[in-house]
Amino acid sequence: MVPRISSPARLLRRSFATHVPRERDCTSITPPYALLIQKLDRVRKLLNRPLTLSEKILYSHIIDPETSLASNGRIRGEAYLQLAPERVAMQDASAHLQFMSAGLSQCAVPTSIHCDHLIQALDGAESDLKRSIVTNREVFDFLQSAAQKYGIEFWRPGSGIIHQIVLENYAAPGMLMLGTDSHTPNAGGLGMLAIGVGGADAVDAMTGTPWELKAPTVIGIHLTGKLNGWTTPKDLILHLAGKLTVRGGTGSILEYYGPGVTSQSCTDKTSTGLATIANMGAEVGATTSTFPYSSNMREYLKATGRASVAASADQAASQGFLSADEGAQYDDNLSDLEPTINGPFTPDLATPISKFGKFIEEQGWKDEFSAGLIGSCTNSSYEDMTSVADLARQAKSAGLTTKVPFLCTPGSEQIRATMERDNVTSTLQDVGALWQRVDKKGEENAILTSFNRNFKSRNDGNNRTMNFLASPTVVTAMAFSGKLSFNPLVDSITLPSGEAFKFMPPSGQDLPSNGFTLGDQSYYPVPMPKPQPEVEVVIKKDSQRLEILEPFKSPFESSSKLELPPLKVLLRVRGKCTTDHISAAAINDEGGDMNVAFDRDNNTSGTIPEIAKSFKARQQPWAIIVDENYGEGSAREHAALQPRFYGCAMILARSFARIHETNLKKQGVLPLWFVDKNDYSRIGSGDLLETIGLADVFAGKPDASVRIKVTKLDGTVFEIATKHTMSADQLKWLKAGSALNYIRSTKV
Repeated sequence: MVPRISSPARLLRRSFATHVPRERDCTSITPPYALLIQKLDRVRKLLNRPLTLSEKILYSHIIDPETSLASNGRIRGEAYLQLAPERVAMQDASAHLQFMSAGLSQCAVPTSIHCDHLIQALDGAESDLKRSIVTNREVFDFLQSAAQKYGIEFWRPGSGIIHQIVLENYAAPGMLMLGTDSHTPNAGGLGMLAIGVGGADAVDAMTGTPWELKAPTVIGIHLTGKLNGWTTPKDLILHLAGKLTVRGGTGSILEYYGPGVTSQSCTDKTSTGLATIANMGAEVGATTSTFPYSSNMREYLKATGRASVAASADQAASQGFLSADEGAQYDDNLSDLEPTINGPFTPDLATPISKFGKFIEEQGWKDEFSAGLIGSCTNSSYEDMTSVADLARQAKSAGLTTKVPFLCTPGSEQIRATMERDNVTSTLQDVGALWQRVDKKGEENAILTSFNRNFKSRNDGNNRTMNFLASPTVVTAMAFSGKLSFNPLVDSITLPSGEAFKFMPPSGQDLPSNGFTLGDQSYYPVPMPKPQPEVEVVIKKDSQRLEILEPFKSPFESSSKLELPPLKVLLRVRGKCTTDHISAAAINDEGGDMNVAFDRDNNTSGTIPEIAKSFKARQQPWAIIVDENYGEGSAREHAALQPRFYGCAMILARSFARIHETNLKKQGVLPLWFVDKNDYSRIGSGDLLETIGLADVFAGKPDASVRIKVTKLDGTVFEIATKHTMSADQLKWLKAGSALNYIRSTKV
């Protein structure tokens, strides 16, 4: 199995323990609260109304509030904000490569790089890590050398999952940070705004360039009541995903408030439960999620060596900075919640566990699953693992072991080491926890995971594997039954003796009694390392994976008019197309085949990349027509870079996912929205598209819009209306050929 998770857990290795808390130098991770509060005073004078917590954090990071908030109209969902994030976390090479092309000697803000996403969990943490270091050495060598050259904190392979490391080491209430992963909002569990972006957006912050964001709307979620028994924070976000759908949070921040937030039962007693909720806000398209500062956050900061951050946050909170003003919000009542299972194939298909067995029966699926997987960046905290261990102890006392392969992935070296010291690891191994899963190649099968995404083929490359998402405790309990219909709240398991065994509700431990253990301290980088300009960034000359980026050419450089050149339609994409699917796994609406495109000029067909390459070879720029929420899922920047590299200049969509639309803009691709979504089906492969009115948009004419002239293969011509979301700065990127081209021109 090759799930999209790292293998930092190293269940079989032991190391000497160092106890946390150890108070660290927190200078680089403590927000400048005094300056932020001063900035917020300027914002209040401009807006003259109560502010949500999200607005307080976001607007206090505006570089020039008088300019960004000058409009007398609506701010949320309308105004573009010029922001100064305080930190960047990266998990891939694309941001590094783009930063290098900016020509700066060091980063403008504290930055870290994490190597977790290149480690595949196969047959054991030790061997997985060794294998990954060999197969990915050129990438790891590049990342490490670039980190040394530019003064970036480098978390080497095996140190843990980026989001758990950020939560444990960098997150702070009231901070604004960017991360090159869509689940960066995980850090919102500590009362901050952590936003997932593409590499080019990260480069804005790394170069000290204002980072632009359309002011999000704020969806207020009023929590009342308490979580009891089997219900966990994971069930809350699974429930909300079912309500909001995969695009219901697009362009919005999810802000949780009310008595349910501060109740210990709701928060799972620490920020880790809130982090789970914030993490999966990405599955509904939310910009990020956040919570008001609480005593639980204070204790978590102290337990992870950041007492000075907690003290500063206490002072900021006393001035009203880390909570919302009184104001109207949307409500969601916790009292009606029960454990929920979401899927398959989409994270917003939510079914209460009491109805899940019936759902399986109605679909005609087998009442079985082939594996249970817990952990990942969503549920890998100490509290998650001790709750699961409680169930394992109950099962062991009854003589039970898991009926299906049961895989466990702690989220960081700190969690792994603390689990091992406290005998959590051995407790799980005693009932069958392991690493290796035998994949069901090409077979229809089901798995249960506590992960955050379940798109087709995501976990094992098999598009017939149905991945159902649940809390780690539900996944664990069901692993002892092996049946999808098993409801641990009410059902029993028959023992060999004929007796019935029923699980008691699990009980976990919020923070370890003896403190956290750092484990192998060689994984921890030196904070704020000094740049070493003499270091040569390592890129193999014959590398098939890394390449120094050459600037994209502007489509306007050889034309006197500011309209795109005539574009051939490569294909019309049908239905859900995540960043996992773009290019090689998209469904062609003309025929319904995966990864098939047509070259109407030559009357041939091939894979999507093959036809794109042929268009590029004959210097034919092209466009694609796409469906709803195009580009949902990961912040994977290659989903924008590859089409741009092959000559894509425009994408017409029924709607876009936020991160991917921004990534397209950054790379110089024009994203346009259909005004009439029915126009989607009027355009097909081989049609010729020409922009009308783009020059007026560049000129800033009031109410300017872009119309598209469509010339069909049979010669029929018509025009359709579109709308755009390009800001003044984003139009500069498009005109220059990419955001990096524009940044480079301003830094020279």
